[in-house]
Amino acid sequence: MEIRNYVLSFPTTGKTDLIDITREVSLRIRESGISEGSVLIFVPGSTAALTTIEYEGGVIEDLREAIARLAPDNLNYRHDARWGDGNGYSHVRAALLGSSLTIPVIEGKLVLGTWQQVILCDFDNRPRKRQVVVQVSGKVTGDQ
Repeated sequence: MEIRNYVLSFPTTGKTDLIDITREVSLRIRESGISEGSVLIFVPGSTAALTTIEYEGGVIEDLREAIARLAPDNLNYRHDARWGDGNGYSHVRAALLGSSLTIPVIEGKLVLGTWQQVILCDFDNRPRKRQVVVQVSGKVTGDQ
């Protein structure tokens, strides 16, 4: 079994960015040479998350609105009272979705549904340069 590690970087705006990173993850799988296994995708930090969804304008706005209903940005959060940075809602939103995904890799490709993409969700209230760790593990093409 082989393991390949990559770090991807994405600039964000601080306005609940939902970014389709499927292509970049797929490119790293291809680059890894691993044909059968899995990919672990992880976003370090407590104000960002990962999920899968159909990356279509309507459903992206639906997701944005649903997240805002679950953890509105205009409530009083204890985190804000303690730290004064105004991003308590960002921490709650990220915790609800989670910081990692594991997806099977078969024949060198992500196993996703027809309308399913990998999405980076940045909930922080200021622009950031988000890093996403991609760890591909499994059998390299041609290995027995």
